[in-house]
Amino acid sequence: MNALAPRQSGAQDPRIPRIGPGEPSHHAYWSRQMWVDARSAARAALDVVWTRLTAEWLRKTAARLFQGRWPVVDLPGENWFIRTVLRAVAPGTAVGAALGAGLTALLMSVALAVLALLCGVVWLLAMAAVLVLRGAERLWALVRGIRMKCPYPGCYRPFPLAVHRCPNCDVPHGALRPGRYGALWHVCVCGQRLVTTSFAGRGRLATRCPHCDQRLPEAVGSTRVVHVPLVGGTSSGKTMLMAAMVEGLQSWSRRSPLSVEYASAADRQDAGTLHQQLQQVGWAHKTQGGQPRAFMLVVRHGRRRRLLYLYDPMGESLRDAGSVREQHYLAHADGVILVADVLAEPHVRRGLRGADAERADAARPADQGPTDTYQRLTGELAALTGRRGRMPVATVVTKRDVLDQIASLPVPGARIDGWLSDIGLGALVRGLGHDFGAARYWAVSAHAATGAGALDSEQRRAAEPVLWVLARSGLRVGALAAETPGPGVPGPRDKAVPDPSGR
Repeated sequence: MNALAPRQSGAQDPRIPRIGPGEPSHHAYWSRQMWVDARSAARAALDVVWTRLTAEWLRKTAARLFQGRWPVVDLPGENWFIRTVLRAVAPGTAVGAALGAGLTALLMSVALAVLALLCGVVWLLAMAAVLVLRGAERLWALVRGIRMKCPYPGCYRPFPLAVHRCPNCDVPHGALRPGRYGALWHVCVCGQRLVTTSFAGRGRLATRCPHCDQRLPEAVGSTRVVHVPLVGGTSSGKTMLMAAMVEGLQSWSRRSPLSVEYASAADRQDAGTLHQQLQQVGWAHKTQGGQPRAFMLVVRHGRRRRLLYLYDPMGESLRDAGSVREQHYLAHADGVILVADVLAEPHVRRGLRGADAERADAARPADQGPTDTYQRLTGELAALTGRRGRMPVATVVTKRDVLDQIASLPVPGARIDGWLSDIGLGALVRGLGHDFGAARYWAVSAHAATGAGALDSEQRRAAEPVLWVLARSGLRVGALAAETPGPGVPGPRDKAVPDPSGR
C-alpha cells in the first residue's frame, strides 16, 4: 500500500497529473490515473519480491549460512559441527528462496494480468458510456433541430459546445461533455461537480460564446433557435414593426396556450426601453450602430419551444451587395420578414397628388422601396445560405394607417399580394413566389399596435408573420394567426412546402 501513497506527506504526488492551462477539470480516474496506479502497483509488487530475494534471502540469510553463521543473529556455543550443518543447508536455502520468489512472481503476474483485464473492462465500459451519452445528445440535438449560434454582432458564429461557467468559482469549462474528464460529470479545480449532458441539467449553468466570450441565454443548447431578420430600407418601419410583433406575441400569450419570455435580462431591458420610448413620443428612433444584436425571446406552445432571434439591422446595411454580404447573421436565417414601405416606391409616389402626397411625405417614406431591397437581398441571401429556395419570406406592408387615408390608392384588403400587384408591384410578388420556398403577405399599422392606446387586435395581427415563420419550424402556432380576421388572411397565391424535419 505504501507504493500507492504520496511520496511525501503534503506534497504533490508526481503520478497525479497537474491541471493544465486548458480545461480546469480533473481527469477521470478511469481515463488515466487508473493505469498509472496499476503500473505503480505492479512495479511495487515485483520490486518487493526482488528486494526480498536479493537483499534479505541471498545477501543476508544465505550469505550468513555459507559463512556457518545463524541467519539472523549470532548465538553463543557455536562449534564446527553446527557451522558445517549451516553451510550444508545454505545452497538449498538459496535455491529455495529463488524458486519461491519465482513462484510468487508467477502468481503475482497472473494477478496483475487479471487486474489489467479488469482495468481494460472498466475503461471500455466508461468509453462506451461516453460514446452513448455523446451520441444520444447529438441525436437529440439533430431531432430537435438544435444548432448553437452566437447572437452578438461581430461574431454570429456557430459552435458545437458553449463555454460553461462553474457556479462555485466561475472558472470557464470549454469541454463540459462526456469525455476523458468524466462521463457523467466533471470535477472542477475547485472540487465542484459539473454534469456533462443537457439531460442532467447542464443547461442551468451560465454559458458564454467560445468565440467572443459574451454571455448566452439559458435556452441556448437546449432549444431550437429560429433566426428571423427584418429587412427593409431606412425609415421603412422595421423597429416599430418589431416592437409591434413583440407586443403581439405578448397579447397572444394572454389569450392562448402560447407563452413568451425574454431570453435574457438584456432583452427585457431593451424591450422596456423601446416600450417607454413608444409611450412617450409615439415612434422608435432610427436603428443605430453596426451589425445588430439579436433580440431574443423564448416562445412556448404546449411542450415545444423555440428561441427566437429577431434581427433589426440598419437600412443602410442593405444598400449594396457588399454591405449585404457583411450581414453574417443572414447565413443562419430560417425565415425573412421583408418590411415593405410601398410609399417609397418611385412609381407609387408619382401617382400621388395634393393631400395624398402630403400624407405620404408626413409618413417619412423609406430611402428605398421594397423592390430595391428585395433585389439587393435575394442574390446575396442565396449565396450566404445556399437554401433560399426552402426559406419562407413574410412580406409585411407597413404604415397601413396612412395607406387607408390615401384616396389615390386602393384600400388594402384581404389579398395583400393582389393589392401589391394592383399598385404596380406585381414583379415583386412574382419574384418572391419564385425565389423562396413560401411567401405570405400582411398589411400592418405598427403605430396602431404600439404606444399609448395600442389596439390589441392590431398587435395580434402584427405577430402573425412571426407566428407563421415559427409554425414552419415545427412550433404548432399556425392556427393562432387564422383566428385573426383582416388583411393578414392569405390568398390563393400563397404557397408552402412541408417542413422537412417533420417536427
